[in-house]
Amino acid sequence: MMAEHGDRLLVNGRIWTGDEHVEALAIRDGKILATGSGEAVREIADRGADILDLDGRRAIPGLIDSHIHFLRGGQTWNDIVRWDGVPSLEEGLGRIAAAASSTSPGTWLRVLGSWHPGQFSEGRGPTQAELDRAAPDHPVYVQLLYEWAILNSRAANLALGESDPPGGSIERDATGAPTGFIRGPGAFGMVLGQIPPPTRAAQVASTKAFMADLNATGITGVIDPGGFGVIPESYGALFDTWRAEEMTLRVGLYVVPGGRGTEVEDLRQWVRYVQPGFGDDMLRYVGAGEILTFGCHDLEGVRPFEVSKEAKADLTEITRMLSLAGWPIHMHAVLDPTIGAVLDVFEEVAADIGLRGRISLAHAEPIGRRNLERVKALGIGIAIQDRMIMRSADSAAFWGSEVAIDSPPLRDILDLGIPLGAGTDGTVVASHDPWQCIHWLVTGQSVDGAPPRSERHQLTIEEALAAYTSGSAWFSLDEHKRGALRAGMLADIAVLSDDVFSIDPDSLISVRSDLTMVGGVAVHAAGPFSGTMA
Repeated sequence: MMAEHGDRLLVNGRIWTGDEHVEALAIRDGKILATGSGEAVREIADRGADILDLDGRRAIPGLIDSHIHFLRGGQTWNDIVRWDGVPSLEEGLGRIAAAASSTSPGTWLRVLGSWHPGQFSEGRGPTQAELDRAAPDHPVYVQLLYEWAILNSRAANLALGESDPPGGSIERDATGAPTGFIRGPGAFGMVLGQIPPPTRAAQVASTKAFMADLNATGITGVIDPGGFGVIPESYGALFDTWRAEEMTLRVGLYVVPGGRGTEVEDLRQWVRYVQPGFGDDMLRYVGAGEILTFGCHDLEGVRPFEVSKEAKADLTEITRMLSLAGWPIHMHAVLDPTIGAVLDVFEEVAADIGLRGRISLAHAEPIGRRNLERVKALGIGIAIQDRMIMRSADSAAFWGSEVAIDSPPLRDILDLGIPLGAGTDGTVVASHDPWQCIHWLVTGQSVDGAPPRSERHQLTIEEALAAYTSGSAWFSLDEHKRGALRAGMLADIAVLSDDVFSIDPDSLISVRSDLTMVGGVAVHAAGPFSGTMA
């Protein structure tokens, strides 16, 4: 790692600052001192500055994921078998077999989303018999998004009861025996709830490992939207890491109610005991959401959903409470009617007392023109994630192909001047890899067999990177301090394995970071920098 103090120069590079392309930049006290030509930057920096020759490599502002379930994913990161980007089912099963060989018999093995049968050369998911052969002495659980999961025989015998759980179903054969397939959040929770949770120390180790994997892609910051199962106690390992000064990326937190039926009181307690903005540049509370009331949460947006009068009333009470306290809001809403109902509430509160905290929507892929104009009028931002890589076909079947082909309407969002942030919604419904998302923003391609998004709503590489840097910073109220490489801003930098401005767009999916800096300090070094940064 480079020393934390003293000026540093990055020279002889192709550096995209977010505004222009330059060849050099200077860093002082963790912030950008200057950018420009090598000669001009050298004149500004101290004579004894550390000099790093980029040798013509491309550097960009550090990437920021505007909506990723980092906290939840980080708790078990070291215990999960990853199928992100695996090209074949055979290789995926091999990863399960490898995990089985390195753990004690009886240890649960889990694949928790981030994959789709369409990415496999076989074009299908695993069978129970294949999971049995891969790990005969281990219970195995493989979940596809929030659609279904399959258990091997050992896991089914341990975890599946005689009756369906609330909010879920267990598939059975003609004899009544479980086939291993389950569906619905209630069934997923029933199985996962029987797996012993990791210790606090193991959660800390997993959280740090997840940070390292994100750093390796060029991620320097994430915004966590809470999500299902997140309660105040869930934050312990992350705050342990922060207090130990072992954070390697910046984390912004949105908080959520703990469960259905207690949303108003849960959020009242958050408002009572926590101030938005508490923390520092490495870990900070931002606001409330993505769930404010479960009655307004339309899940993946591929099934009928209606916001009830009772849910709207709860959302109105919560929005008023948060607005009076100055809390930013980040709200999950997929379907256009759901978005309309949420905007009804926001408009009512805005007219009554004003929206006193920054407001944003998450997902919103099929949002219509009328609701986009309402979003613009209220000053709301939209955080878009690449979950459509694995849900385009399902969405088209429910929304209609004429809607899906223009979802999300990226060009309309940009043309209207609506703040746009990019992210993944990882780690269940999509991979944590930002380059899959950037590839999808630029090409519109999915892996589930659906046609690509219409050409009109495909972004340029500059637009995609802006959404993943300065655009995402807007959602943590940080656009004035990070997301671009301008004088005075935080020196969060990714030096990439490829020049993303010149490679074929299809190659974007394989880009990685050779050097990632947070506040001018290297948190990841590989390839040509692995020796010099040791």
